[in-house]
Amino acid sequence: MVSEKVIVSNPTGLHLRPAGILCELAMQYKCKVTFKTDNHYEANAKSVLGVLGAGVKSGEEIEICCDGIDESEALAAIVEAVSNGLGE
Repeated sequence: MVSEKVIVSNPTGLHLRPAGILCELAMQYKCKVTFKTDNHYEANAKSVLGVLGAGVKSGEEIEICCDGIDESEALAAIVEAVSNGLGE
């Protein structure tokens, strides 16, 4: 398992559109992809409802965790996408 903390940089946090982008990216990998918020909420990054349920706001730090065969590649891609604002 690998993990890395990243700040959510897009101005509106993880609302529906960036949550969908995050899920779409996470589903490209075979490994399990989750993230934890500051208040210890853990969400499945491959579930839009899970991501939305976390209620992540702009500027909040999340810890992305990947566990499985392609974990390193998944972590690098997801951290980069979140750092770059998930298309916003």
